[in-house]
Amino acid sequence: MHRMRLLQYNIRYAVGGGASMHMPLPGAGFVLGNQTVLPDITKFIKSVDPDIVGLIEVDTGSIRSRKVNQAEKIAADLSMNTSYETKYGAKSFNKMLPIVRKQGNAFLAASRVHGETFHYFDTGIKRLIIELEMAEYAVFLVHLSLKYRHRHLQLRHLYDLVLKTKKPVVVTGDFNTFWGENEIYLFMKAAGLTSANTESLPTYPSRSPRKELDFVLYQDGIDVTNFEVVDIRLSDHLPIICDFELR
Repeated sequence: MHRMRLLQYNIRYAVGGGASMHMPLPGAGFVLGNQTVLPDITKFIKSVDPDIVGLIEVDTGSIRSRKVNQAEKIAADLSMNTSYETKYGAKSFNKMLPIVRKQGNAFLAASRVHGETFHYFDTGIKRLIIELEMAEYAVFLVHLSLKYRHRHLQLRHLYDLVLKTKKPVVVTGDFNTFWGENEIYLFMKAAGLTSANTESLPTYPSRSPRKELDFVLYQDGIDVTNFEVVDIRLSDHLPIICDFELR
């Protein structure tokens, strides 16, 4: 049996989860950052000891993170391999904006994990999908749009990618599904995916979770042995841990 532990976490650019975000002005934290949060997130990831980590909302080196690439920093501190990409297309206006152009997603893989390849699929604004291809399966990391119509275009694109993959697939990330699993029900059925979160545990907002925005979806050939939403408030999302085995 090949056992794997996946951690998926929207870390909100490590600006923290609480009201400090809005000091001294509303939203100020998104610009000023908070340099104390990243070490705590790193410590948390280390305590989980995951094989693979999908990080959503990573700062890849803006003024806010004091030019620190958060994916590289966490990876270096934990001796993991990483691959990250900003989430905006090359032609996107957002590529011109300071801070925003450094916002991305990242995969990290433990050094004990071998034979991984990282791919990017980038179709327009905030439609970044990163694929981590392993010897026996593939993992897609997504951060879907806040706009309902865009989400559905993204799901269609994701469906095509899943269909092309010959190995069993895991899809994880922040789906921004304000109606929870109902919103991706047809996508899941069409792609042959099952949610690891059988109890529909909410992941957002972290201080009193009400919405299920973060998912781990998996295909036949993969058996989930454990799923948990961790109550830790280093971001506005709660992290999810999923242990699975390959049949």
